[in-house]
Amino acid sequence: MNKTGVVALIGSPNVGKSTIFNRIVGKRTSIVDDFPGVTRDRIYANCEWLGVNFSLIDTGGIELDNKPFQESIRMQATIAIEEADVIVFVVDGKIGMNTDDKYVAKLLYKCKKPIILAVNKIDNYDMINDVNEFYALGLGEPIPTSGAHGVGIGDILDKIVKVLPKEVEEEAEDNVYKYSIIGRPNVGKSSLTNTILGDTRVIVSDIEGTTRDAINSRYEKNGRIYEVVDTAGIKKRGQIYESIDKYALLRAMSAIDDSDVALFVIDGQRGLTEQDKHVVSYACEQKKGIVIVVNKWDLVIKDQYTLDNFKKKLREELKFLDYAPIVFVSALKRSRMQSLFDAIDTVFDAYTKRVTTSLLNNVLQDAQAMNEAPDFNGGRCRVYFAQQVGIKPPQIVLFCNNPKWMHFSYLRYIENRIRESFDFDGTPINFVLRKKV
Repeated sequence: MNKTGVVALIGSPNVGKSTIFNRIVGKRTSIVDDFPGVTRDRIYANCEWLGVNFSLIDTGGIELDNKPFQESIRMQATIAIEEADVIVFVVDGKIGMNTDDKYVAKLLYKCKKPIILAVNKIDNYDMINDVNEFYALGLGEPIPTSGAHGVGIGDILDKIVKVLPKEVEEEAEDNVYKYSIIGRPNVGKSSLTNTILGDTRVIVSDIEGTTRDAINSRYEKNGRIYEVVDTAGIKKRGQIYESIDKYALLRAMSAIDDSDVALFVIDGQRGLTEQDKHVVSYACEQKKGIVIVVNKWDLVIKDQYTLDNFKKKLREELKFLDYAPIVFVSALKRSRMQSLFDAIDTVFDAYTKRVTTSLLNNVLQDAQAMNEAPDFNGGRCRVYFAQQVGIKPPQIVLFCNNPKWMHFSYLRYIENRIRESFDFDGTPINFVLRKKV
């Protein structure tokens, strides 16, 4: 896969960063409002321009007026500078250059990153000369921009792709089993990583968000080489107030993208929360293999029904993950860890499993003989032939009389029959419907 560059939009509040972000992304992903400081949660998107891919991040506003938080402001700007390959510094052409702009510019002088100076809110030609005062910032030629009207966005994008580092093709490592450990803050991800590795390579703390970076470690077990990534705790939208959290989340997303399997860690004491569902949605969107790990099980007051009841409740609330195995562990006590290692191997094997065409079609024909497809959209779907065409995750093409006649419930029925027959535990399956010619 290609490693893409990172572009950060920075600037003081209410200069129009989110409006520019939305113009580039092509949809209203960010909250846009005339009230300063609206953007507080993490906002990021994968973008493409002229065949070049990059990650774009919209950050909160940097200002000096709130002096008690001056150190936090400096940290936000520093993080943006350090993490980005290219920085788009957005200023307000309507109000002119201010002390906040000068402060950020001083920080940018010290970095060796490409800086693109976008003078926003130049909404008509009469304002074009208002950009000239920003030459005094010493950051090169300012680009007159109107995020509201889309003016100058193409010029910014042209400049971005011109100065971005070239994408680097990573060599595939087929013999390395990569998995990430994900979850909301303080569920015991770092403790779990340490228990897996057998040493304390990762800081363990009860303070939420201790792990800011994604930390990669390799180990060998039963003749296999594994790479485990302990990611920063992912906070739900509305709880990420500092740019440092935005970039921690970006690194976590990158870790998920680079891994094949995600260990989704839940606090056994607290149980499943809405935030937990938010966290695992990232891995689901990326179609990764998933193991549900209930940690801190030693702290739960139990009777003979507790485990089964907990598992039943998880299945009810995570119906979209009914294929994922559930394991109960205590990282602190190092208990039940073998069940976790077994589940990891099971999901890796399923994620890379290939099924022969003959066996796949035997199961498909038996499934249709037992239960015919319902009438839907004016017809009844008949699948004539199936073929697996890919792995990570498994991808299966179904050749049928008319894809529009396939009801989602019947496709789910076929999926369940295939899962039962071939042990696709823990992995999503991509089905592609094609009309037989």
